[in-house]
Formats: sequence, C-alpha cells, structure tokens
Amino acid sequence: MRELTHYIAVTLDGFIAGPDGQFDAFLYGGDHMAALGARFPDAFPTAYAEAIGLTQDRALFDTVLMGWNTYAVGLPTLTSPYRHLRQVVFTHREAEPVEGVEFADEDPVPVVRRLKAEAGSGIWLCGGGALAAQLAGEIDRLVLKVHPVLFGDGIPLFGRSGYAPEAFTRTASTAFDSGVTLLEFRRSSSVRLRTPTPASRDR
Repeated sequence: MRELTHYIAVTLDGFIAGPDGQFDAFLYGGDHMAALGARFPDAFPTAYAEAIGLTQDRALFDTVLMGWNTYAVGLPTLTSPYRHLRQVVFTHREAEPVEGVEFADEDPVPVVRRLKAEAGSGIWLCGGGALAAQLAGEIDRLVLKVHPVLFGDGIPLFGRSGYAPEAFTRTASTAFDSGVTLLEFRRSSSVRLRTPTPASRDR
C-alpha cells in the first residue's frame, strides 16, 4: 500500500507560516538545499526544478495533496505548481478548472485511503495545517525541515484542537551547517496512545 508523507518546513516554535501566510523567513540558501534536492526532488515546484536542472522522476512521490491556502501561494500566475505530479487541492471554494489540478470538495480521509490503495509511488502532503490535522491519522511518515527561526505566531504544523496523542518513531536526523535540521519519523502504531488518568500522571 502507498504511504502518505507529510514533508514540510517548520519553525522551532512549530509554525509552517506566519499569521498571514508569510514564509520568507525560512532559509532558502545553504547546504541543506542541495541535500534536499537530492533526497526529495519530486517535492520541488516543477518550474524551479527545470531551472536548476533537477531531475524529477516521480520515484518518491507521484501525488501531492494541498489545502487551498497552500495552493494559492502561487496564484494567479502559477496555477499548476507541481505539474510533474498528480495534484489534489482540497477546498470548498468554486475553483476554475486548471489542467493537471484536481479540486476536491470532500472529506480528505476517504480520498487519501482511496489513493493509498492505488498503484504508484508515495503521496506527499504539502500543507497546510488544517489539512494536516484532518489527515493526522493517515500520515505514515513525517519529515520536518526544522529551521532555526521563531515566528511567535502563525499557522501551526497541525491546526488541531483536543488532546489526542499519536506516537511516531524517529528514523533519522540530519543537521546542516545552515542551521536547518531534517527530522524523519515513522508512525509507531495505528493505535492512539492512552490518555493518562490523574492517578498515573506522576508515574
């Protein structure tokens, strides 16, 4: 079965963007960029990859999932940012048809389960926080590009509420001279952790 990987940049204080969607404070230069291009070429926008001569063979990901705000970053000029991939955008908006982009106005969980059952390579969850929260139970791998910055406020990595622990196991950690750290995790279990009772919290 195909896996869903949430691969995303995040700040030290857990934000993927500022309050108004700002992301310019992330580091776009440094030794981490070449390493990420080698490891995750399919996760670069198609036009950027073409400009720097990066080969995208869809071996790692062949499908990308986005919420509307993530997709809208490139609008109105960039309507198909990852045209080398199957692009699925979850939104309740009435969107004009775009070649190579599927707009889905439905619960993302059954959509992802259908995608996982299909043939192909991996599925990349690109963002944002609200969509990640809805799909938290479906994420198989979590790959965080942790940047050495604090935002103080903004869009959290998982825009969810309520205490519902889910366990992941760290599989790799790579620190770059730029200050970025790549943290990789795999879901430990499909069963959520048991919420501790007051009597067990101090054990």
